[in-house]
Amino acid sequence: MCLAIPGEVIEVGVGRPELAKVEVSGVRRTVNLGLLAEPPEPGAWVLIHVGFALSVIDEAEARATLALLEDLGQAYEDELAAMAGSTIE
Repeated sequence: MCLAIPGEVIEVGVGRPELAKVEVSGVRRTVNLGLLAEPPEPGAWVLIHVGFALSVIDEAEARATLALLEDLGQAYEDELAAMAGSTIE
């Protein structure tokens, strides 16, 4: 299963301006911002799919979505494990 997951932007321009460090349920990784019109500020929430930030979303929507995803149990855990094991450079 491949999910779009909300992540909080921790740092923008991690060595390259089109990349950002995000955190999803304790997992930190780099994502590509190339699909966004403008780079988000640290503290903003983005919807992430296959290593790309698809859109900026508000914190309430992000937290509600994370709560629903956590209820999926193993499928969500598998997605987090896949995210932790992948990199964008």
